[in-house]
Amino acid sequence: MIEATATGARKHIVTINIEDYFQVGTFSQLIPFSHWERFDARIKRNTEAALDLLDRSATIATFFASGWIGENYPEILRSVVDAGHEVACQGFYQQSIRDISPPAFREDLRRSRSAIENATGHAVQGFRVGRGRISADDVWALDILAEENFSYDSSICPIGRQFANQKERFILHQYTSRSGDLWEVPASATRLFGWAIPFSGGNYIRQMPAWLTREAVARWVERRHAPLVMYFHIWELDTDQPVINAATWLQRLRHYRNLAGMPERIRYFLDSYAFTSINSYLELGDLQIEPETRTALQPPVVIERDGEAEGVGGELTELSIVIPCYNEEASLSYLNKTLANFSTASRGSLLPNFIFVDDGSHDTTWDKLNAYFADRSDCKLVRHAKNEGIAAAIITGFKNSTSDIVAVLDADCTFNPIQLIEMVPMLSDEVAAVAASPLHSQGSLANVPGWRLLLSRGAAFLYRSVLHHKFTSYTSCFRVYRRSAVADISVSNYGFCGVTEILARLDLAGYRIVECPAELETRLLGQSKINLFKTIGGHLHLIARLAAARWLKIPLPDGTNN
Repeated sequence: MIEATATGARKHIVTINIEDYFQVGTFSQLIPFSHWERFDARIKRNTEAALDLLDRSATIATFFASGWIGENYPEILRSVVDAGHEVACQGFYQQSIRDISPPAFREDLRRSRSAIENATGHAVQGFRVGRGRISADDVWALDILAEENFSYDSSICPIGRQFANQKERFILHQYTSRSGDLWEVPASATRLFGWAIPFSGGNYIRQMPAWLTREAVARWVERRHAPLVMYFHIWELDTDQPVINAATWLQRLRHYRNLAGMPERIRYFLDSYAFTSINSYLELGDLQIEPETRTALQPPVVIERDGEAEGVGGELTELSIVIPCYNEEASLSYLNKTLANFSTASRGSLLPNFIFVDDGSHDTTWDKLNAYFADRSDCKLVRHAKNEGIAAAIITGFKNSTSDIVAVLDADCTFNPIQLIEMVPMLSDEVAAVAASPLHSQGSLANVPGWRLLLSRGAAFLYRSVLHHKFTSYTSCFRVYRRSAVADISVSNYGFCGVTEILARLDLAGYRIVECPAELETRLLGQSKINLFKTIGGHLHLIARLAAARWLKIPLPDGTNN
């Protein structure tokens, strides 16, 4: 057992996971891998904060990073290596070991390692599973790591009954496989009444009382010769990170509790004990390599804004996209990147322009809209002097649109605009509108609360009873219209119910409307503006008016907002 460095001073091990707040396992059911690029990355600032902590105590550490970070932010990993630290790898997308087969794990491992080595120019010698830990049922992964010539793994953390009776699993030890030995570097845990209790990982350091964690560490150092293995995540140093509002209270407690005190807690341990990297502790040496030659990326196709360019599919369809915004400062960065992805994905079929309507926001929405979109020739910004309601903002967007086809998209990105690629072709000459429905038999909902689903189904049942078109959903903003059908439309309710009223007026006027299956996700950033009870009352009032208009021929009032 290695117990000291060459100088003879007792050393412990500190490791740091490079991951952003939206990549954590706590939010994995809310934020899939495909959404990562739609968030503003805070990795650079948080990595710098970690490097600063280490520099103050003259500590060298091992940083674990996913292959995705290696490919997207190689300069950050190079800055870690330039500061004298080790960079090891996780899976490419930080998957749980339970979500991947052995062959897929091997391929993912190779891809991740290659991405990290390309970024740093240094050989990767260690691995840590991206989410969760390796349990007794997952030790096959250690055999693959040995076969792939990794020197160590740091994916085991005894917890509960898992490894509780295997004392060797609590300390740094060698795992022997058919392909050779592999160092296992488990996160430190203690045993109490036959249970394994971790105490040296980021979440445990944040959640447990500081005095209790300090006592547990002191006891470990006093009673064991093996090194303490401590770890934390760079996002745990980010005290003002955005809040994922779709998270449950338990997820929020796990993720956000005691963030403000985390830097000081880490600083205490770095100042009180001598830490080093895994590489240095095991005296593995550092092998520099020439980064592998990457396949040159093809430059994006540039589509001229004069409408003359054609894509792969032929003539481009011009499309105005109306985006009503009210107090959306928290979601506009996410919206900006979502629209950028949509513009890339729709090349060859659509030529979009965007109309942002700030409906009298009281926060910094207008300033951020200008910062993101004011200088773009394909964007137009309009502002209401006061808050009038989402339907009023949509109608303002209609009046400012220039294309024959107009879509409406929520600013919170609960509907991915990429779905417009399929919706727009459904707007044939005889169709006036295409309405997206997540309740369609081929639609889907992701993380949507049950109460919202119940209300949507109930509202749809009532609207089907009074309208000609029998749809599964009538309340979604996400639609495509023929501008000639809505250019002069007005509504009696400028709020959320007015969104349904627009569709209902087209229905009663005899226009043809088709429904398109769509995927709805829950809002991730910012707050919903829906007043639940007011909206329920508004829908019941509208349904009564629609019934009177259809069967009693009582005209709907226009533009009175009542």
